[in-house]
This record gives sequence, C-alpha cells and structure tokens, in this order.
Amino acid sequence: MALGGLQHFTIEPADLERSREFYCDVLGLENGDRPPLDFPGYWLYSGGTATVHLMGTRKPREGIVVRGTERKYDDTGRFDHIAFAATDVEGMRERLQSKGVKFRESIVPRTGDTQFFLYDPDGVGVELNFPKA
Repeated sequence: MALGGLQHFTIEPADLERSREFYCDVLGLENGDRPPLDFPGYWLYSGGTATVHLMGTRKPREGIVVRGTERKYDDTGRFDHIAFAATDVEGMRERLQSKGVKFRESIVPRTGDTQFFLYDPDGVGVELNFPKA
C-alpha cells in the first residue's frame, strides 16, 4: 500500500480569526469552500487545494477524545513546521516586513534556493521555499 501526496494539515488555533487573517492576509492563502461541519473553522486553499484546515473547538463525543476540552496545549507538541513552495521572494519579503512578521532567511547550500522561516500566531513553524532565479 502506497501513500499519495499530502492532502492537508489541521491547526486548532487559540484564536480562529487571528489565524485565518495570518494565513490569508500574510501568506496569501485563500479562504474557500468548507463542508457544513458541526464546529467552526476554515479551509484555506493554495493552488486550488484546501491545504490548511483551521479548526475551532469541537464538541465532545462519546469514545472520541477532543483536544482542548480538558486542557489547552501551549505548543504544537512534536510537530515542527509545514513547508510551502513559493514564488516572488522579493514580494513576500516586503509583505512580511510591512506586516511586522519576523522571519529568518537563508540560502540552501548547493541549490541556492531561498528559504524563509517564520511562525504563525500559535507558534506553528512555517517554511517558505523559493527556487533560485
């Protein structure tokens, strides 16, 4: 049995609206269609794919442990970061700086690709990868 490509990742942020604004207004994802689920949230699209799911607090259900109903997590546990392929390194650099988002920039040895490393409002690591021009 082989796995296919990664479909999405889900974040249960402390502030749903703040995270939506970060991923849409700062990183440029698009808020899009989401099924009528019984808890609040957003599906954020990149290139036509719902890549990031933001999930509000769910209701406890019998037999299912719902994170956040008994204790809040201060960090994302063992999850370190999510990476996106990106374009327009200069435009993104200016966008992040204009919005006051701190990031670290590095050049990948041998390939010359540029990488930006930053954090979302809940401390989830985000890596943006720009191919060498």
